[in-house]
Amino acid sequence: MVTLCTNLQLSTLHNHFQLAKKYLQYYLTAENSKGHGVHSPFVFEFIKFVLNDKKKYEVYATIEKQRQVLLNDKTEIEVEDFGAGSTIIKTKKRIVKDIAASSLKPKKYSRLLYRMIQFYSKKNILELGTSLGITTAYMAAAKNNPFVTTMEGSQSIAANAVQNFNALQINNINIIKGDFEKTLSPYLNITDNIDFAFLDGNHRKIPTMQYFNQIIQKSNEDTIFVFDDIHWSKEMEAAWEEIKAHEAVTLSIDLFLIGIVFFKKDFKVKQHFSVRF
Repeated sequence: MVTLCTNLQLSTLHNHFQLAKKYLQYYLTAENSKGHGVHSPFVFEFIKFVLNDKKKYEVYATIEKQRQVLLNDKTEIEVEDFGAGSTIIKTKKRIVKDIAASSLKPKKYSRLLYRMIQFYSKKNILELGTSLGITTAYMAAAKNNPFVTTMEGSQSIAANAVQNFNALQINNINIIKGDFEKTLSPYLNITDNIDFAFLDGNHRKIPTMQYFNQIIQKSNEDTIFVFDDIHWSKEMEAAWEEIKAHEAVTLSIDLFLIGIVFFKKDFKVKQHFSVRF
């Protein structure tokens, strides 16, 4: 449970007892991490070749070095927060290393997104919630040469993310700065199709559903959506249930910290899986 709390960065609106109880329920009811007993060939393939891919890709070490730079960066910056807010850091003036410690996705999840984009050959990626850009860098580093558009509300955090992209020499990222309420619609208006969307920018139900309903208009049956912190609060759990129930969603996978949805039309019956990760 200590590892769980570390992975969630303690930034949850459920108290620790509630969270531990939910995790225990998830762990006891989820499919095993080997995929034994999973009747969906698609999900079995996902578990075997994506979730359990243990190869140490070269980019892993490179990006993790940059994460360590951030975890040691004592620079103070002014931060604007348009989301549900941080339960760890309350002030507008924040230290980069504190932001890195509380906000960056644990490496196993960032690496999973990298492998998903690579395995499924996703090209046009959209991320809501750049933070300091570590997960963004992982997605952009996939070997199928994707292009990542990422959105960040805070100008100062976005500027820091750009510094990290430059340090990593990753140039297939376009960062859009500002409140998603003002930046998402104009972007979607000039975009033909979204292949992969990672929503990590606002941990409230209504905005999450608004973003989902907007982005889905630019999706197709091969698009993949990933939602962060689906058990972060009652609101996010309600949003996750509504997303799973959407008529276009044919398959969902709950990994506890993140939720993944697919829209493949050849899945004639909705399927919902929880998988240990």
